[in-house]
Amino acid sequence: MKIDIIIAYIQRYEFGHEYDFVPPITGIHLAAITPAPHTVKVYHQQVDKINLDTDADLIAISFFSGFALSAYNLAVAFKKRGKTVIAGGPHVTYCHDEALEYFDAIVTGEAESQWPRLLEDIEQGKLKQKYMGGPCDMQDLPTPRYDLLPDKFFIKKVIQATRGCPFSCSFCTVPSLNPGFRLRPVKDVIRDAGYDQFPYWWQRKIVWFWDDNLTIKRPYIRELLQEMIPLKKWWLTQASMDIAKDPELLDLMKASGCIGVFLGIESFGIDSLADANKRQNKIANYSTAVKAIRKRGIAVMAGFIAGFDHDDEASIIAMADQLMEIGIDVPFLSIMTPFRGTPIYQSLHQEGRILDDRNWNFYNGYNVAFTPKKISESQLLQAHRALWKKSFSPWYAFRRIVRGAFTLRTGAFLMSMFMNAFYSYKRVRKNFPIDMTKRKNLIQQLPPLLSTSKKENQGMNTSVPVAAGESTFF
Repeated sequence: MKIDIIIAYIQRYEFGHEYDFVPPITGIHLAAITPAPHTVKVYHQQVDKINLDTDADLIAISFFSGFALSAYNLAVAFKKRGKTVIAGGPHVTYCHDEALEYFDAIVTGEAESQWPRLLEDIEQGKLKQKYMGGPCDMQDLPTPRYDLLPDKFFIKKVIQATRGCPFSCSFCTVPSLNPGFRLRPVKDVIRDAGYDQFPYWWQRKIVWFWDDNLTIKRPYIRELLQEMIPLKKWWLTQASMDIAKDPELLDLMKASGCIGVFLGIESFGIDSLADANKRQNKIANYSTAVKAIRKRGIAVMAGFIAGFDHDDEASIIAMADQLMEIGIDVPFLSIMTPFRGTPIYQSLHQEGRILDDRNWNFYNGYNVAFTPKKISESQLLQAHRALWKKSFSPWYAFRRIVRGAFTLRTGAFLMSMFMNAFYSYKRVRKNFPIDMTKRKNLIQQLPPLLSTSKKENQGMNTSVPVAAGESTFF
């Protein structure tokens, strides 16, 4: 059977872009666990043109809520051409009934146990509507199909060593989507990290760990990093701020080639951190923690979220100067989004603060889908845009690049310079995040196949780069 795996996407910036920095691991992992003799192609709608007249027998589409309208329109188009179309990912995990109005079947949760079973059922003419995946034991997972990635991604070696996170942030669905905390065998991770069949040296050199919190289990991460040292790679990951209190771990991270760590800082407000259930973050420790990490020449990327109940316009815009002061090398700035499956969705839903007139395009981390407490929806949107524009102004980006030139190791500096230049270029071109209340030329409505129903929303960690959290889903 011929299978096309599509990672759906809708443009989030005014102009979009033909190339991107790093792909999600979803498609190439699903391709890797596809049993022979099936053949697979992987398409990322963010950079690929989708061929509706494909000769594939099966179309599999994975997507977040923010990209649901694109996925639904693709499903309608493929079904008109007689294709069997199935779906998976965070959105369908929380929105079963809605998704089944478009797709022949859906896979919820983690796909490893259900994907081969679904393919077998199709061949036997016994396809069910729902395949409910459970937590994968992470044993004997194959190397992702890097050979199926398009050339339009700067970094290609994305791997996963762990799943889950012990924290329960109010805006994040990882605890429900990836219950527990599970580890892959170190030997399997090292095998994937050593994969070198890429055309460019930086694609062979850089390893991007697609984990929610790689460093939680200290014995495991120490063993993994010891094994990483002989590979002489540069690697990046997401971790908790508590690594700054472990100098031996930081030294090992440096020795094993770490060039960047993403921290979910989220806010500079004590009350807003309480809203986020981020009590493990201590504002007084931010600067010290960042300095401890950067002392090893490791760049600090950090996520900040605007729109918690105690945020106002001034506190949101002030984050631009605050993140500069504590030494953040690359900021990621999003708007709090009430995805279903999160505690914050439950509370906003109970309070009647979910905006029912906002379609799925508003659930992309850059738009407002709820009624804020202290300011209006438009004030929140404009404050976020002001924060974004100030943070990535040429002057602020230049300052971060110059600071990195004197303090970061080579790989970390190159990464920081590239990302700051990339976002600053967007800023100069006025390629801002799209205001969905003003744009009418993107997909705005659900296709005719779906009857009108009240929207229910899924969750993902909006503080991280767009695809993070997607990796464990079909």
